[in-house]
Amino acid sequence: MQTWRERLRYDPVDLLADCAYPAIRYYTRRDLLDETVEPIQTLWVFPDPLKLLRHQRCDGSWTLSPNYQEKSPDVNYPLVETFRRLRELVGKYELERSHPAISSAAEFVFTCQTLEGDIRGFYVDQYAPHYTGLYIELLVRAGYGDDPRIKRAIEWLTSHRQGDGGWVYPPLAAGISWAEQVYISGHHAEAIPFNAAKPSSHNITGMTLRGLVCHPMYASIPEARRTGEFLASRLFQKDSYSSYEAGDYWVRFLYPWWWNNLIMALESLQRIGFTSNHPKVHEGLKWFAEHQSPDGLWENSYKKGAKKYETESAAENRLWVSLAICRVLKSYKKNG
Repeated sequence: MQTWRERLRYDPVDLLADCAYPAIRYYTRRDLLDETVEPIQTLWVFPDPLKLLRHQRCDGSWTLSPNYQEKSPDVNYPLVETFRRLRELVGKYELERSHPAISSAAEFVFTCQTLEGDIRGFYVDQYAPHYTGLYIELLVRAGYGDDPRIKRAIEWLTSHRQGDGGWVYPPLAAGISWAEQVYISGHHAEAIPFNAAKPSSHNITGMTLRGLVCHPMYASIPEARRTGEFLASRLFQKDSYSSYEAGDYWVRFLYPWWWNNLIMALESLQRIGFTSNHPKVHEGLKWFAEHQSPDGLWENSYKKGAKKYETESAAENRLWVSLAICRVLKSYKKNG
């Protein structure tokens, strides 16, 4: 039986294992080659995570420059910037609650949890299930899976799904103009309620679902499976709403994950219990096999008309994206 590497046209592992970035080399050895590696804490003292840790405020948050905040003064910019930092610190370097900066940041995030259970502030007063889901993922990965505040947030997510099994950002489905959406997303306004009769957005769903699949207790619940079926059915399709509508947004990759994409969705589906025998999963995995570049890696974007940037950050992101693809391919090969 072929291994996952033998099914590819080009073997990417040697290039990843010998690249200039120590974290990528570390994960290649640990996750792709199954080698015994040093404790994860060895990554925490490298320059990049140390730079990300700078300027943390005493309440555990980070914030953007005042000039940026003036654009939408009602937005909780410390919540936004803290997400950006944790996305890197937890997503790339696996810092967790034993690190004082992470425990402090987590407590700040929990101060932004409403009595209903969601984490709010990205869009001022509007419900944002996708950012609640992404924050849950980061906090669970940081060691807060048993925290009752996480349970309350997940229960909020599962009770605010659309009738078709996914999620939507309510202003998208409210039938209001784009100008109105922009205004209420940046200024205090009454929260638009969920309307379960409206179709889900697969982009919002892919982000929100991370809050369930990251937690072993919730990845296998019926709600997650049903949402997975919805997400799988939407692979490569246009979204139901104008935000990130085009189908080729599925193949635009930025690591660690933020907006929904094909790698992120396949990873979520695998955690739910989908296998490569599922026709839509098979289609997604086949796409990666067919779009590998001759050097063994994958590109940052296959979006129509996408420019290829020859910068150091773009080259690094390409390595992270390729590592993530390899992890997914290996996980499906291992589990059928």
